Amino acid sequence: MSDMDPAYQELPAVGPYDVKIGSALITMVDPQPGYELAYNRWYEDDHYYAGALAMPWLFAGRRWVAPPELRALRRPANSAIADPVTAGRYISLYWVIDGRREEHIAWSVATNRRLRGDGRGFEHRDHVYTSFMRYLGATYRDASGPRDIHALDYPYRGLVVEVVDALGSASAELDALVVERYIPDLHRADVGVAQTLRFQPQPLPKVFSDVADLPNLDRRLTLLHFLDRDPDDIGHFPDSADRIAGIGTLEFLGAFIPTLPGSDEYVEGRSDAR
Repeated sequence: MSDMDPAYQELPAVGPYDVKIGSALITMVDPQPGYELAYNRWYEDDHYYAGALAMPWLFAGRRWVAPPELRALRRPANSAIADPVTAGRYISLYWVIDGRREEHIAWSVATNRRLRGDGRGFEHRDHVYTSFMRYLGATYRDASGPRDIHALDYPYRGLVVEVVDALGSASAELDALVVERYIPDLHRADVGVAQTLRFQPQPLPKVFSDVADLPNLDRRLTLLHFLDRDPDDIGHFPDSADRIAGIGTLEFLGAFIPTLPGSDEYVEGRSDAR
């Protein structure tokens, strides 16, 4: 104990520490062809823990996958998020304590720099949609049950990721419309959405050289719909396009299921892969 850096005791003693989502790391990624199995094992065995969960102020995480049959249901065909719209096989979500975004990113930058220097990075992957996003709030279908802080630990059976862009500078108006009209109707529909969390992407620190910001971050909303039923057919999933016409545009709608940690069950390219 005498050799321990006193910062480990000093830093936790000050600043916010409520169990409250302030931001999220949302990262949708594709392994490059031929590296699917290696990527899966690297992410699950090392990066998910050393590159995320082991860091201060990050308090929950979960990884999801979109098998081919779910990627085939994505829309719109011409997406500003994914090109082609079927890109982005995996998505990982992580919650960061409110008020601790900058501290977490600083630790993340230093940790990932060390991991890469030690040969624990992975170059054969492509970021499709990655950002440290500001949390805007949650809407719940039920008066009781899992809340936003539980969303990555509760055994939800599916996730629908929806990205909408405001026209012009109407992001606040778009968010208000989504909260007042679109999400309540969605929760009343028979599609299994139990809670919806809203986020706004933020510019990435310049040190993330392998990730590029997509245009229109200041006009974009990311909606995470957590499902208590299988997302086997989102063809009937209510489309926000008509509801936000004149204010915003639908740029991505895609479904995912949870990965099975410690397995290669959903790794494509294997003869027994699902």
